[in-house]
Amino acid sequence: MIKRKYFLILGLILFLGCLPQKKSIKNSPNIIYILADDLGYGDLSIYNQASKIKTPHLDQLAFEGMRFTDMHSTSSVCTPTRYSILTGEYAWRTPLKSGVLWSYGPLMIPEEKETVAKLLQRNDYQTAVVGKWHLGLDWQLKSNFTENQIIRKETGIISDYDEEIIDFSKNPTRGPSNVGFDYSFILPASLDIPPYVYLENEKFTQPIKNYTDGSNLEGDKDYDFWRPGPMAKGFDFYEVLPTFMQKAKNYINQASKKNHPFFLYLSLAAPHTPWVPNKNHRGESDAGMYGEFVQMVDDQVGQLLQYIESQGISEETIVIFTSDNGPYWKSHHIEKYNHKAAADLRGMKGDIYEAGHRVPFIVKWPGKVSASSSAQGVNSLANFYSTVADLLGEDSRVFDSYSLFDELTEKQNKIEINPIIHHSSEGHFALRYGDWKMIEKRGSGGFTPPSSGPTPKGEKEERLFNLKDDPSEKINLSQKFPQQLEKMIRKLDSIRIIH
Repeated sequence: MIKRKYFLILGLILFLGCLPQKKSIKNSPNIIYILADDLGYGDLSIYNQASKIKTPHLDQLAFEGMRFTDMHSTSSVCTPTRYSILTGEYAWRTPLKSGVLWSYGPLMIPEEKETVAKLLQRNDYQTAVVGKWHLGLDWQLKSNFTENQIIRKETGIISDYDEEIIDFSKNPTRGPSNVGFDYSFILPASLDIPPYVYLENEKFTQPIKNYTDGSNLEGDKDYDFWRPGPMAKGFDFYEVLPTFMQKAKNYINQASKKNHPFFLYLSLAAPHTPWVPNKNHRGESDAGMYGEFVQMVDDQVGQLLQYIESQGISEETIVIFTSDNGPYWKSHHIEKYNHKAAADLRGMKGDIYEAGHRVPFIVKWPGKVSASSSAQGVNSLANFYSTVADLLGEDSRVFDSYSLFDELTEKQNKIEINPIIHHSSEGHFALRYGDWKMIEKRGSGGFTPPSSGPTPKGEKEERLFNLKDDPSEKINLSQKFPQQLEKMIRKLDSIRIIH
């Protein structure tokens, strides 16, 4: 009997030893992805020596890691970029062909859609999102409403509901948990778009009992501007950024105690309007209230990085810092403060021009990514998915995403040239391929006037720029290089037909 038990135990040990093993924590670093909101390429001193804004902590992050100089959001406004970061696909492949979701638009990512959070969950990661969501929630509606209280875009996608038919006594039914996040603490949309409320694991942290009449409504949708709308009891616009950072620290503290790596998607609502620096940062920037808010972002990120160090997990953690699109910084802001939030790039947030979508991108990964290094390759934020898949040794399952893994770890000297597509707030397309950029339509396609315009007689509608020689997009080369233009047009069309 004893022998029989011995052989049963031995067989069980041998059987368990043959089962596939989960990857060790040593081979699976924590990932913290910090996404600023409307931060300009030229706001950070490390990208623009003439910046009027002091960003010592983000500059230090770049000194300790790799700085990408030609990184692009997939859209020049936020909802579509956030979709691309999580799915690895361009949002224009969905029914959202322009603009963003609004206050009460339903969850944009289908439950069956692959996401980077689901990929990491399958690989034994804890997953969390803290911050601005703006990818829709399935709000519960009151029983009586009419079709005209449902706001749809021209493609039929629901982008919003009339506020009067939202049942604020009930929590939304679908949100971050349906796309791969174990934990969430979010603001539904932007900090200037109601409702002003936090949701933790898709439940209101405070009831929506108050209403704000809005702020700075007579201005140019800048400074301390926010729209009127429902607001939770005790909601404070000036404390949103510190609240997100504290929640991030709380999550890191708990997650780092478990024997599983974690992924934290920390999506800030700053420095998007309203520009609400707290009193500790008032009057300390030469770029006015916006500069103060950017410096507050820098300070808060610096505190978070110090916290990671204090937890003893810095060496096993990848930190990524970037922005969802270019800055909301108009010509009158540049003239008033002599600060170029997009450096010498053309345009601003919303535009098809470089300032609309070229963003800062910094990666720190001790022991893997060389300190004070830089990457000049043309890339987009959609590449996050394939990079994570490469890190985990998995095949990428998505369109539009190319791995940055070799570029980060400098395993190859030659940079692979991959095409990327730019998309503006009004749905204009552009293609970047190597040094060349082709813009399909006339105008900015966004916030810089004119957003559209006629094609001069004798010219093609498409414009062609060589960004190596002309990063400010001043010289249209479409007539000088017609063959290159045709090549770019065909390339763009070939990518758009992929489904």
